Amino acid sequence: MATSEIPPKPASESRLVLHTLMLPEHSNALGNVHGGVILRQVDEAGAIAAMRHTRKACVTISIDSMTFRHPVHLGELLVCSAEVTWVGKTSIEVHVDVHSEHPITGETSHTNSGYVVYVALGDDGRPAPATPLLVTTEGERAAFEAGARRHAYRIANR
Repeated sequence: MATSEIPPKPASESRLVLHTLMLPEHSNALGNVHGGVILRQVDEAGAIAAMRHTRKACVTISIDSMTFRHPVHLGELLVCSAEVTWVGKTSIEVHVDVHSEHPITGETSHTNSGYVVYVALGDDGRPAPATPLLVTTEGERAAFEAGARRHAYRIANR
């Protein structure tokens, strides 16, 4: 089935929020969660959004630069919100926002954000056409156009 034959889907159908309680094995001796643990959750949330969107297996191709603005502490919830922002022929870009949340007080802190790119796979394990993204609002259109620019930048800087 060619890409143009796959009906487009809105980002709202694959949007998700993943909450994970940070336990001792996630943190260092100071009680701060390791950056690698956060990146793993970012990748997991992004992959779920990409797979929900395409209804295919997806593999990570790249994670854009991540700057950790605030630490996540032992006992807090790591909250990753993921949404598809751009889709190419086989590539899916997902924006992931990360927050920490104190489960008792409800206090939240924006930790980091980033874009993760996945490739949809067919049954043969090779890249396969991704479900097109249905863009309906100005905000979605702006996010899609920015995603296309990021895609062109990534390709030019391989």
